Amino acid sequence: MLHTSDITSYHAHVYFDADTLDQAKSLCTAAADMFGVSLGRFHERNVGPHPRWSCQLGASPAQFTELLPWLALNRDGLIIFCHPDTGDHLANHRDHAIWLGTGLDLDLTIF
Repeated sequence: MLHTSDITSYHAHVYFDADTLDQAKSLCTAAADMFGVSLGRFHERNVGPHPRWSCQLGASPAQFTELLPWLALNRDGLIIFCHPDTGDHLANHRDHAIWLGTGLDLDLTIF
């Protein structure tokens, strides 16, 4: 059985498309500025298991406790996929997922 101490960090993947790229950039930049989370690249193609263009926000467990509710309140229709990092990539993406907005099918075959 896992314990919360097994979580080393969290990722929040903000999904967007050509029409919502500027919205995603504004949201992710604001999150990085407000919470000190790491801001990844804005991938204008599907990367890894993600079914849409995305940008990753990396957060410590402490940062995530503030980031998650803020994203829930400010995502303005964007779909956001969050997961903990425990070392088990498949379980993190499949079993421990947190969706803000409509959940989407991930390509888990890469794990």
